Amino acid sequence: MRVAIFGAGAIGGYLAAKLAIAGNVDLSIVARGAHLEAIKTSGLRLVEGDKETIASVKAAARADELREQDYVVLALKAHSLAPALGEIRPLLGKGTAVVTMQNGVPWWYFYKAGGALEGTRLASVDPGGAIWEGIGPERVIGSVVYPAVEVDAPGLIRHVEGTRFSLGEPSGEKSDRVTWLAREFVAAGLQSPVREDIRSEIWVKLWGNLSFNPISALTGSTLAAIVADEGTRAVARAMMLEAQAIGESLGVRFPIAVDRRIKGAGDVGEHKTSMLQDLERGRPMEIDALVTAVQELGRLTSQPTPTIDSVLALVRRLAIERGCYSLL
Repeated sequence: MRVAIFGAGAIGGYLAAKLAIAGNVDLSIVARGAHLEAIKTSGLRLVEGDKETIASVKAAARADELREQDYVVLALKAHSLAPALGEIRPLLGKGTAVVTMQNGVPWWYFYKAGGALEGTRLASVDPGGAIWEGIGPERVIGSVVYPAVEVDAPGLIRHVEGTRFSLGEPSGEKSDRVTWLAREFVAAGLQSPVREDIRSEIWVKLWGNLSFNPISALTGSTLAAIVADEGTRAVARAMMLEAQAIGESLGVRFPIAVDRRIKGAGDVGEHKTSMLQDLERGRPMEIDALVTAVQELGRLTSQPTPTIDSVLALVRRLAIERGCYSLL
């Protein structure tokens, strides 16, 4: 089977290295700049604890240098997906499966979801339906990504913690294609449960991201500091309760209580969220996939979102002023 990873940053690079080291798939990656040159020259280096492994990976600057694939893993941030559609298309054959590894509400959310909103396209993450038309939701395998990894230098990936990549078909079925992919992930030393309800797992991760990320960006605070402060903890909790009402109206199951989820965030410690890190580095922030999309879902389900609305307005204004807001 041919597998291509489009976007070989931290997560894409980690996954590529693990699959390449296992050696069971015909693997390719699409990368850029110094990262690409380092991989071509010295291989893709992966540091796990005290161990460094060098993986030999077929790397290309453009997707049209590669063949059509059986699986394409999209390891881009959500706001980078629509601009990359033209580059991704050469990888897509008639039966190609596409694994989406974006944080937040996915563009395909209402594909095979059932209910009154079946087939609804979300303007906040897919304006004009460009991704829906360009990729096709029938190709999608959903995922929830948990590993913490960093790019320490071009061609060098450092694993911090976590190995779980949950997978699931939008329909909930355990298809041959998702079962095969999960098996290959496991063979590469990763955890890869196949979920019958991938949307509920997406929501549990999103639950914290939609609140702690923008609050962290607005205040410059770590997770531990946000949770320790009575005021910011209350804002995060209000946002999470609004989101929970939206999710439950869509049939989502939240397996833990909100206060336990908040405690879990605080237990992570003095960690800067990805949104705060992006702000500090002058990079586009994942506002629309993590927050705007939840607001849109609130409108679609007639659920009020007053706290989400206020925090979204503030963090969006901050991002615009700092040049860190990417218009889809």
